Amino acid sequence: MAEESGKKSESCVQNEREVEEASAEVQAALEKKACCCGGLGHKERPEAEKTDLIHRLNRIEGQIRGIRRMVEEGDYCVDILTQVSATSCALNSFTKELLANHIKTCVADDIREGNEEKVDELVKVLQRMLK
Repeated sequence: MAEESGKKSESCVQNEREVEEASAEVQAALEKKACCCGGLGHKERPEAEKTDLIHRLNRIEGQIRGIRRMVEEGDYCVDILTQVSATSCALNSFTKELLANHIKTCVADDIREGNEEKVDELVKVLQRMLK
């Protein structure tokens, strides 16, 4: 509804208060959940770590493209399976490296700060990974 004389209705003022309170609650929740590594769901990685992880992923990506090419060209099943196995090992190695970095940095830092929620988060991640 249009307001006469430029004044806000009581319901508009109440709605604005509720939005401000909700915004403050959301902000507080985000700050509480913020990652120790630089923000909610974000981590500032050292350049060497980032470079190593990207190189590993590039190799895995190349292996996947190689498997696709082998299938397209009709290569022998055992040869393809061998390449799939090597790719799985490379992906597992990437996962172990990333997990170790996470435990050494994010989890350890939060435990030192008294925030043990990261341990629960880690347990849930491991349970999903080991299904």
